[in-house]
Amino acid sequence: MKKIHIAILLILLFASFPSNVSAKGEDKKDEAKQERMALYKKTAAATGLPWYYLAAIDQYEHNLPSQSKEEKLVAIEISDEKWFGAAQHGEKADESSITWFHGLGRDGNGDELADPDDPEDVLYTIASFIQKTGTTKNDIKIALWHYYERDLTVQTIMNTAKLYEQFDTIQLDKRSFPLPLHHNYSYRNTWGDARGFGGRRIHEGTDIFANYGVPVYATTYGVIELQGWNLYGGWRVGLRDSNNIYHYYAHLNGFEKGVSVGDVVKPGDVIGYVGASGYGPPGTSGKFPPHLHYGMYKDNGRSEFSFDPYPYLRIWEQKSKQQKKEG
Repeated sequence: MKKIHIAILLILLFASFPSNVSAKGEDKKDEAKQERMALYKKTAAATGLPWYYLAAIDQYEHNLPSQSKEEKLVAIEISDEKWFGAAQHGEKADESSITWFHGLGRDGNGDELADPDDPEDVLYTIASFIQKTGTTKNDIKIALWHYYERDLTVQTIMNTAKLYEQFDTIQLDKRSFPLPLHHNYSYRNTWGDARGFGGRRIHEGTDIFANYGVPVYATTYGVIELQGWNLYGGWRVGLRDSNNIYHYYAHLNGFEKGVSVGDVVKPGDVIGYVGASGYGPPGTSGKFPPHLHYGMYKDNGRSEFSFDPYPYLRIWEQKSKQQKKEG
């Protein structure tokens, strides 16, 4: 298994370095994001719904597993039952007939047809659905709950919208290693290892050993969702990014002053400090050497699951070192 992990890591590391192929791929991604951004703003102007909510809904669905491998401009998928209502399902239909049968489908590009495969129609349709409830922040949360009927989905979309609003862009791809490179630290791949405290369980993260008080950085753009004490993790912080990923920082010695739930952070922002807290009631510390436990959890729209952060940490570490050399 270790050989497989090393092979995967090497592939990821090589993929992280600049090349003509990867540069072309990045250019295409940037062009796609620019095209998406233009469509969000066009729909926002037509409906009065802020663009960052449309972008956040689309981003949430872009990060869901899909049977189709084809990259779509807009990833929002509205079921035929919702789109066409009680009307006979088809590839597209006249908006008036869909409305008659209580379907959601709307014409967003002015061709008098409501096509579930047309990105303009899809965005206009979801915006129209939300508009029926209202355009305040609370109205939008209520509308999203009625559409998805899942609290975590609503929370993720609202957090992503908050990021897009604050930074006025959907280009939030920068990442950072969670500890300053000039401090002494060490880590290896410990994801999946057995843990004894609190019963039999696996280690859902990577431990990065460092001295007490070393600053802990946000690795990504995100919103602080959780902060406080946990029996296993001690003082911990959790933040969620725009890729439906929850980042978990545990065993902290303390939090950065002023950081609280609901705050927006960016890569490199200090959110806490390395410690050895946990494995007991609030205030318990010193049951193990000081280190940062860093975990990553992916939401697939139905459940949230842990995955190995080690390969990502290695990539972010290498990129951070490269950026430091380049000044």
